[in-house]
Amino acid sequence: MKLQGRIVDIHNKRIFKGEITVEDGRIISIEQKQHDVEHYILPGFVDAHIHIESSMLVPSEFARIAVKHGTVATVSDPHEIANVLGIEGVEFMIENGKQVPFKFNFGAPSCVPATTFESAGAIIDSEGIKDLLANPDIKYLAEMMNYPGVLFDDAEVMKKIALAKQFNKPVDGHAPGLRGDEVSKYIDAGISTDHECFTYEEALEKLQKGMKILIREGSAAKNFEALIGLAEEHFENIMFCSDDKHPDDLMLSHINGLCARAVSKGLDVFKVLQMACVNPVKHYNLEVGLLQEGDPADCILVEDLLDFKTLQTYVNGELVFNGNETLIQSVEFETLNNFNCDKKSVIDFKVASTSTKIRVIEALEGQLVTNELIADACIVDNNIVSNVKADILKMTVVNRYNNANPAMAFIKNFGLKEGAIASSVGHDSHNIIAVGVSDEALCKAVNLLIENKGGICAVSDREQLVLELPVAGIMSDKDAVSVSESYVKLDKMAKTLGSTLIAPYMTLSFMALLVIPALKLSDKGLFNGTHFKFTSLQIN
Repeated sequence: MKLQGRIVDIHNKRIFKGEITVEDGRIISIEQKQHDVEHYILPGFVDAHIHIESSMLVPSEFARIAVKHGTVATVSDPHEIANVLGIEGVEFMIENGKQVPFKFNFGAPSCVPATTFESAGAIIDSEGIKDLLANPDIKYLAEMMNYPGVLFDDAEVMKKIALAKQFNKPVDGHAPGLRGDEVSKYIDAGISTDHECFTYEEALEKLQKGMKILIREGSAAKNFEALIGLAEEHFENIMFCSDDKHPDDLMLSHINGLCARAVSKGLDVFKVLQMACVNPVKHYNLEVGLLQEGDPADCILVEDLLDFKTLQTYVNGELVFNGNETLIQSVEFETLNNFNCDKKSVIDFKVASTSTKIRVIEALEGQLVTNELIADACIVDNNIVSNVKADILKMTVVNRYNNANPAMAFIKNFGLKEGAIASSVGHDSHNIIAVGVSDEALCKAVNLLIENKGGICAVSDREQLVLELPVAGIMSDKDAVSVSESYVKLDKMAKTLGSTLIAPYMTLSFMALLVIPALKLSDKGLFNGTHFKFTSLQIN
């Protein structure tokens, strides 16, 4: 096979008209050659950190959409399914991904469960991590979210990091807001990346101390604008990532969209492509081609170096996207799940009043961090209820692995005026999480997900919608187009119910993420992520 076009040589920072010859999936020659072809040939894009599960698609279906945007590989943390199903879930992701021509590079989830302050479906201890790291399909130790464990030399945490060093595999970080001597100790432990920076100053400090920074632009957490200014000087130590990307967003763009935005800001295209293509391959030692002789033919044809509209995508020399059509076929697979709780009653969602003041989670647009507010309790018949006028709504997290009383809290900025929304995608343990204007609406939404053994839904007095997620309660068994269409309808209904958030379901899914400050809710209670301990809902 021969490919002609304007060849983008990132390593030597040059563009020339030429021809690439591919045999047996590898590039055997790259030659300068005059022709009339105007499109550009460059290495495929790599998402340097993503949880495939957050697309609500299994890996094989994710690949069918990602190649449309010129993505040929991902650095994928199967942390979400691991918290539901343990090593069995990780093995499912690896095997499903192998069924299609796409380069998934999975890590060993370092924090299963993410904390001891929530109920998860599985545990992966250091012995489990050892088994995973011994697998050549596992490329790295995935994000060490338990940064307090690193700072306080927790024995089990340090064993996991030591094992990664033993197997000569990188260790990913996760330390939002960590600065000063604490971040120095975190880095010195052997942790090499962070995708959680949300300020320029934080990312700069971590870069200066030797860490590599992943600029994240997902469906909920959006840090591109805050951090892209670092790329001019530090491009050799920066990568692009999604972290979590919902199906409707994935249909529109992927890493190509970040490249276009970076170039539009005047950033040199070679620096942009170094971050989008080269740096992840080098850092994680990926078997992904970078458009050099002898490399796997993992390359893309794009219309220009402004919008990066993909014309064709090749993986190991195989054409997997051509024009508007993905050439990757859907594959069959068996679903697996872990959903074992009974339906709830309205009375289960009542909060008996003992005080007139409550702690409130303040959700922030485009951020995973939250604030802690103090507000007046709205009390009816000794039950603290949602204050719709003040946009302080009742929230619940329900253990889906065992029967237990729902944990209750209150949250601001969801904006619902009626009904409720709920999801069994609730990072990191994936219990059911819901926000609603009344106990009745909360109960209805939660029970709808229990009936379906997973999904996301919206309910009102007039209607209900649900997107079923039968694979581990967090992924669909359908194709991306079907999932995206259903998700768009749910997103529209949530906004019809009053939500003012850009991505209400993605934001909802992170309100149980205890390792991100300041205030979150687990199935065991209200949690202060700054001090890493439970706190009271009511203030006496």
